[in-house]
Amino acid sequence: MKENKTKYIFISGGVISGIGKGITSASLGRLLKDRGYNVGAVKSETYLNIDSGTINPIEHGDPFLCNDGLEADMDLGTYERFLEIDVGYKNFITMGQIYKTIIDNERNMVYGGKTVDAIPIIPTEIIRRIKEAGSSYEICMVELGGTAGEYQNIYNYEAARLMKLESPQDVVHIHLSYVPVPPHLGEPKTKPTQLSIRFLNMAGIQPEFLVLRSSNDIDDKRMEKVAVQCNLHKDSIIKNLNLKSVYQLPNSFKEQNFDVKVLKNLNLPVKKINFKAWDNLVKIVTKQRKNRVKITIAGKYIATGKYELPDAYNSLIHAVKHASWHTGIGVDINFVNTEEIEKSGANKFLKDSDGIIVPIGWGKRGVEGKISAINFSRTKKVPYLGLCYGMQLAAVEYSRNLLKWQDASSEEIDPKSSHLIVHSIPFDSKYQKIKGKDVSMRLGAFDCVIKKDTLAYKIYSKYPNFVLKKNKDGSIIVSERHRHRFEFNNVYRKTLEEKGIVFSGASPDNFFVEMIELSQNVHPFFFATQAHPEYKSKPLKAHPVFIEFIKACWENKIKQR
Repeated sequence: MKENKTKYIFISGGVISGIGKGITSASLGRLLKDRGYNVGAVKSETYLNIDSGTINPIEHGDPFLCNDGLEADMDLGTYERFLEIDVGYKNFITMGQIYKTIIDNERNMVYGGKTVDAIPIIPTEIIRRIKEAGSSYEICMVELGGTAGEYQNIYNYEAARLMKLESPQDVVHIHLSYVPVPPHLGEPKTKPTQLSIRFLNMAGIQPEFLVLRSSNDIDDKRMEKVAVQCNLHKDSIIKNLNLKSVYQLPNSFKEQNFDVKVLKNLNLPVKKINFKAWDNLVKIVTKQRKNRVKITIAGKYIATGKYELPDAYNSLIHAVKHASWHTGIGVDINFVNTEEIEKSGANKFLKDSDGIIVPIGWGKRGVEGKISAINFSRTKKVPYLGLCYGMQLAAVEYSRNLLKWQDASSEEIDPKSSHLIVHSIPFDSKYQKIKGKDVSMRLGAFDCVIKKDTLAYKIYSKYPNFVLKKNKDGSIIVSERHRHRFEFNNVYRKTLEEKGIVFSGASPDNFFVEMIELSQNVHPFFFATQAHPEYKSKPLKAHPVFIEFIKACWENKIKQR
């Protein structure tokens, strides 16, 4: 059997959760990629969910949707954006997957009647999956979920320890730790980091590198103290300080020769770096923009208690920023909770918006506020972008107000409505995946045929890299990712078309409505898609939908002046 030469870089975290392991891992990975290495990534989570799709986005952030239909932790989106690769099922491991596999194996006598002990069986299964994913890369970043000291992640740490023991020259462990600066003291405190390293040592792991995350600079005196206490050379400690943008972190790591140090530790050649594209990106990212638009995101996953949680729309925010950098038009994002719109009306929250986005959502809560936001956008001629639920509810709003079907709704909201504009369809394995009892969803990438001479056509045809094919009739085919349960009801397609809705995009068999819009003779920019273009946007390759939406917001703002 041919020996696997993949090198593995494990990244663990300490002191607090949400410290930025994914950004740290992806930033180092970007540097290694720009030095000519084929770099991939794996996220190994501690929770018992099979994937991230059933987790409330308020609790754990926006699940990232992959081409193959995986609903993953949002860090996989970070890897796609930084490394410019497509990730999927093989790149995401949860403890739920591990337990299910082991229990299924035990029931099927895979272990030949042996006692199934947690160790070594669980870490062995984790290692198998890591190596399976890593086999297609030269260097594989492996992000370990959780925080050092939590009992839930001991099996992930054990897998990392065993891989290092098996092949020490092919494995490096990086620990990312938080250094707080308590306001009443006014200095960085390293004791939590020292304790975090102790927890890691107790798991049998001595990291080769320590990355210190902090809001303040860490001076030589504290760096030396950390080095001694954590059994590391000072040169093996890397700073990860607050920056204007996360996209600056590769530059910071490059200045500290982090990638060079890691390559030397792995006995890999330090190839010449080609960092020009990323360097230019950072210059654009940090540039001040005089021309600005205010874009309102009218959603229902805005806050928990007194705290606003933008992570619930993480990919959408990134996509808007990417388009802002591409166009040179600054964007001020305004979050509005649609339940507040229901209480106080749309005008109070939307009157000074240059553009409105209604994004993904599930269930009844806040839906009438979303519909009010759509109505405001349509009647006030404010550029509108509807994503997933935002497309479905746009069709509902139009039906209620233009066709006067006051009870028009979605089966998800009111299954007893006499006008179910959006409904469920019989299960078909060609299109859907079973997610749980009586629940099927359309997940992953699907092709869409876009009619010529439509707004959708104008949007995509400007960017050939996003077009898969041009048909003889002049239409084009694109591919976008989907994550939804209900579909537009074709019973109403002809009636709505006669009343002014343009069905600009549909599945190749014309069964699924994928894109709707209003003529630009009627509205400057009213476009909605059943898909999620936000998941395909990258900093070096902004998505056409967001680029053209922001342009429309600016052009409309100028006209209004």
